[in-house]
Amino acid sequence: MEYKKILSIIENSYKRILGSNLIGIYVHGSIAFGCFNWNKSDIDFIVVTGDVPSQEQKENLIQVLLDLTKCSPPKGLEMSVVLEKHCLNFVYPTPYELHFSNMHDQKYLNDLSGTCKAMQGTDKDLVAHFTVIKNTGIVLCGKPIEDVFGDIPKEYYLDSIKYDVKDSLENLEKYPVDVILNLCRVLAYIRHDLVISKAAGGLWGIKNLNPKYTGLIQKTLESYHSEEKMEIDSESAKAFCHYMLDQIFN
Repeated sequence: MEYKKILSIIENSYKRILGSNLIGIYVHGSIAFGCFNWNKSDIDFIVVTGDVPSQEQKENLIQVLLDLTKCSPPKGLEMSVVLEKHCLNFVYPTPYELHFSNMHDQKYLNDLSGTCKAMQGTDKDLVAHFTVIKNTGIVLCGKPIEDVFGDIPKEYYLDSIKYDVKDSLENLEKYPVDVILNLCRVLAYIRHDLVISKAAGGLWGIKNLNPKYTGLIQKTLESYHSEEKMEIDSESAKAFCHYMLDQIFN
């Protein structure tokens, strides 16, 4: 099933479930950047509501995603429900009312009601998602982006993306493509204020980083755009991570 069909099912289902409480659904991530790869990307979107959804509504929202899991990309779906007031008058870390991703689908399958009740709090990642939405986001339905998402201080976005890459060395072996390209796009923002995709981050890295890492980044981009799993030289990849983390944090 194509991602557009999946998003259409989500849109129609969420309109029915939330009714007038739905402010809008906003797509971010690789789809918004135009570099979606079914085998390497997930489907990312934010659901904005006026009021906190009821317990029944939360369970129905999650059930829609559980039903779509088998026909979704391998990395799955990632969704957060956020109140309109926290989008307009930005709070950091940002509160959310519900969250879904591959990391939590088994919890929902085991105990839908209990997990829906527990799945709320704050998330530093949301400022990065909001920033992408404000720059390149897609309105699946609802109000225009500029009417929903207010100003976001740059220091919050920077803190969020630095927080996202702080565990790069620990995650390198399991997620080499994500780690290497994320490091590139974070440094691109620090140096040049660029809000860009992983793919664009890699291209930026080839042009702007030490040439000795060009081959590694090119190999990573080739993997990102293909179906192939990336095989990395552990030592050179670790050296790249150390170099990039030093540039980002020092």
